[in-house]
Amino acid sequence: MKREVFKRIISEWLERDLPKVLAREIKFNINTHTITAIVGPRRAGKTYLVFSKIKELLEHNEKEEILFIDFEDNRLIGVANEELDDIFTAHKELTDRDIKYIFFDEIQEIETWSKFVRRLYNLQKYTIVLTGSSSKLMAKEIATELRGRYKSILLLPFSFREYLKYKGFVYKKTTQYTEEKGKLMRFFDEYLFYGGYPEAIKLGNLDEKKELINSYYETIYYKDIIERYGIRNKEIIGIMMNYLLDINASLFSLTSFEKLMKSRGISISKKTISLYLKYLGESFFVFAIEKFSYSPKVRILNPKKVYLIDNIFHTLLSTSLTPDKGKLLESLVLQDLKRRNYDVYYFREKKECDFILKKDRRLVAALQVVYKLDNKNRVRELGGLKEAMSKLKIDKGIILTYDQEEDIKTNLGVIEVIPVWKWLLETSNIF
Repeated sequence: MKREVFKRIISEWLERDLPKVLAREIKFNINTHTITAIVGPRRAGKTYLVFSKIKELLEHNEKEEILFIDFEDNRLIGVANEELDDIFTAHKELTDRDIKYIFFDEIQEIETWSKFVRRLYNLQKYTIVLTGSSSKLMAKEIATELRGRYKSILLLPFSFREYLKYKGFVYKKTTQYTEEKGKLMRFFDEYLFYGGYPEAIKLGNLDEKKELINSYYETIYYKDIIERYGIRNKEIIGIMMNYLLDINASLFSLTSFEKLMKSRGISISKKTISLYLKYLGESFFVFAIEKFSYSPKVRILNPKKVYLIDNIFHTLLSTSLTPDKGKLLESLVLQDLKRRNYDVYYFREKKECDFILKKDRRLVAALQVVYKLDNKNRVRELGGLKEAMSKLKIDKGIILTYDQEEDIKTNLGVIEVIPVWKWLLETSNIF
């Protein structure tokens, strides 16, 4: 009887002490008029962000007025839609209090979750917050189905600012001119290679980090891909994920991957490969960005450029003996652009530019990322940036490097060269 299961789960919630949480940069308000969904990869801190909000609520509310249910609880496997109302019956029988706030963790585990949540929303009795590790919760169709009263918030592993806060390092604009710059750069190198997953940061031993991140990888593989999408051919998904580990911050060609599969005696269509890549994006294993074009057809037909959700996957799980620091730097930039809610594309015509940024239907900047700007690559990097700015009529051009800074005067205006660490810490917006 599910009601008894819900009673146990609710009782455990009411009796538990909330853990200490590190305040994240993301701040959000909640109310009865809008359903809030916190979406992002597993273990990025979504549940802890929810706990932080609940702690705020407890300053003015009783815990019995707040309902928290984790739908990944193994006791809820197979719960049917018609059984979900038992949650509220169970809560009433235990507390005799009315619920004001609902927090549903990993809601995508319920197949018909959107219909259930819409029904609760229509009652206008509850403030509803959801979390999920599927980007489907960010989809426009969901917002439409939930009648526009829906907003999604993307939460990724720690930003560099959050990373430094966790480490207890206070950055000031004067830091780069003091002896503290050396300590800052050591932290930046750690972040560049091993990313921002909260649990991984706690571990000092590389073997322990690798064991942890491998467990994340296996969960994405089995739970978020194989089980969620009912994939029968597990081998292909495994090969694709390993392939993506190696080509981080590079173009993913359907044709090249199809040939790779054929060389291993595996027949698979480009359509299926494209679908699997979509699944991996929806499960927050990778970001896949399109080539910029005003034509949807051109965007679809061209290869996507893929970036792992966090650099630690490439550093510890790829076959690369020495990870490409330039690619890792480019990945950090892409991850932060996603945090800032930019629509991001790559540019490729005669020359290449790493990122074209769009916000509010307007192209706002072109970005080039290079580990070190030198005499060998200066003409190429500037050329790609200037071509993108000129063809797309973009005023703002930036080159991001490991630790170089200068202003370059061009016929299109001044191109700023900025260290990535500084851009991550001091720049909240591109324009």
